[in-house]
Amino acid sequence: MELTLFTALLTVSLATFAFSCYRRLSLVTVGRSEHRFDRPVDRLKEMLVYAVGQKRVVSRPFGLNHGIIFWAFLVLALANLEFLVSGIAPALSFALLPAPLHGALLLLFDACSLAAFAAVVIAAVRRTAWPPFDGARTFEAYFILSMIAILMLAYFGLNGVRIAQGVLPSTSATPVSNLVAGLLQATPAAAHLETAGNIFWWIHAVVLLGFMNFLPYSKHMHILTAIPNVFLRSMGKCNTQERETFLEGNSFGAATLEQLSWKDLLDSFSCTECGRCQQSCPAASTGKQLNPRQVIHALKENLLKNGGVMAKLSGDRAAERQISLIGSGENGSTRDAALWSCTSCGACMEVCPVFIEHLPKIVKMRRHMVQMEATFPVELLNLFENMEQRSNPWGMAPSERSKWSSQLNLRPFEAGETEYLLFVGCSGAFDARNKQVSVALTRVLDAAGVSYGVLGKEEKCCGDSVRRLGNEYLFDQMAKQAVQQFVAKGVAKVITQCPHCFTTLKNDYRQYGLELEVIHHSELINDLLKTGRLKTDGSGDVGRVVFHDSCYLGRHNDVYDAPREALTMATGREPLEMGRNRGNAFCCGGGGGRMWLEEHEGTPINRNRVQEALAQQPEMICVSCPFCMTMFEDGIKELTGTNAQVRDIAEVVALSLQPSLLPPSSS
Repeated sequence: MELTLFTALLTVSLATFAFSCYRRLSLVTVGRSEHRFDRPVDRLKEMLVYAVGQKRVVSRPFGLNHGIIFWAFLVLALANLEFLVSGIAPALSFALLPAPLHGALLLLFDACSLAAFAAVVIAAVRRTAWPPFDGARTFEAYFILSMIAILMLAYFGLNGVRIAQGVLPSTSATPVSNLVAGLLQATPAAAHLETAGNIFWWIHAVVLLGFMNFLPYSKHMHILTAIPNVFLRSMGKCNTQERETFLEGNSFGAATLEQLSWKDLLDSFSCTECGRCQQSCPAASTGKQLNPRQVIHALKENLLKNGGVMAKLSGDRAAERQISLIGSGENGSTRDAALWSCTSCGACMEVCPVFIEHLPKIVKMRRHMVQMEATFPVELLNLFENMEQRSNPWGMAPSERSKWSSQLNLRPFEAGETEYLLFVGCSGAFDARNKQVSVALTRVLDAAGVSYGVLGKEEKCCGDSVRRLGNEYLFDQMAKQAVQQFVAKGVAKVITQCPHCFTTLKNDYRQYGLELEVIHHSELINDLLKTGRLKTDGSGDVGRVVFHDSCYLGRHNDVYDAPREALTMATGREPLEMGRNRGNAFCCGGGGGRMWLEEHEGTPINRNRVQEALAQQPEMICVSCPFCMTMFEDGIKELTGTNAQVRDIAEVVALSLQPSLLPPSSS
């Protein structure tokens, strides 16, 4: 009777589970097509390292606890498979294996069950006493932890009964089960072992099958989708954006589900709601409306509400029934103010254990607001007009672009005569403070005998800010003009002092067929110092120097060591590190177009970062980005009690070469 009942229960459970998974996962098909199946061998390796190996998960202290639960479940999947099979065919079990192998499996199962039980208890205590984020104490979270704990206890109870009955041998291979067997024999349950065994067996069966069928309807669906999501991750850095095709009748950006890709939608099911993106996000950390975790959660909520409708309907009928991805922050939407708070620093993607791509989704929604609705912060109106009409953020006349170098007698770039194009950038050409960096950089290059030239007043903005702000049409026009200019002039190698220019010329312009060798000035200076082309005279000791990682140089392009090595050689000592550095560095607040927007909520991001830098009690804060320079200097002006200066790495190196010629910092 029990065999028949369990067979029926298992059949119904498996069918229900399969249908639930199909019903949920089929929703992602409403998204646009996207090719994510290239380089299968590399993808498999990445999956083994990051999904099975849990590399990002265990990179933080408490992540080890989750890793233990995950690895234990991988092992216990074998034990549960045996449990289900033996439930309908009792003669089939691991007991048929050779005794040494069977004993090894029993030891492994016992150890993993104990480890999983301990880990879920620790997780429950941590979630109660030190929740990873506000709202982490949910019924669903405790329910899942409780089911896992019950499964482990039922496993020990069932094995304890079997040992007490003599069905399983009492060996050192099952220390925990032996302990349970001893406890059972010392209680009145010893007289009812068969009944106790049946109770434990059915508890294990019901909880296991119930847990399996609960997964597709909970946040723990990531158990099913996280590993595939890692396999399907972007194989490179998400340091560029997808191009758009500008044809009449096309829709631009994303405001509804079908305007996102199927991978974007799969991301929403893969979120573990660990809160790491939220903790790392500079906007969320300083009281802004943006919360990367909530953006992904809202996308999943929208998909669950609209995906089924869209799969059944088509065209205008489907569009009428949809809830926009951008709205009041309820019913599967994200507030527009939250989307404009993003600095595009990429911290959320850097820490996500399952490689969810938050930033591209935010940019797609910005594109819709800018290009389809013409709704954006009022400050951006002047920016867009200035970029379109005069190709710089301030609307300065193009003839003004070369005035910073009027006393330097720089050579114009000529293919075949000059090796590098020095791409000065808008800040380096127009901003008073960053002009000093440009001058310092030319002196460093001249001292090393580098062959370089400039475009002068012919140089145009690279378009980084307008692209990250969602004005893809304007960026497309600017990029095409720049690519045409570079090709016509025969540019092959470029030096930039701005990480935003660096990543745009290096990564974005590849989408337009332009392959350049782009080097950031910190990389070139480091190489010049290493090879001896640039020699310091020992006068670069400027006291305690703390270094700030630019998001677009570091996280987006993995340039971490070059600026540090150059500073060490120029000053004679390694720079100090902030608490958050390298891949975990905190943004200055100027990226993603935020350089041109005011902060109206919470604490200014730059003030937060400046205070972190000043905690190291430096005489100097060293940066490698004009946006960072501006944000740090503005932040220091708002604080009192510090004499710390802000300098670019080029200025620090120039100081060690020709200190008397270096313009003083405005700090």
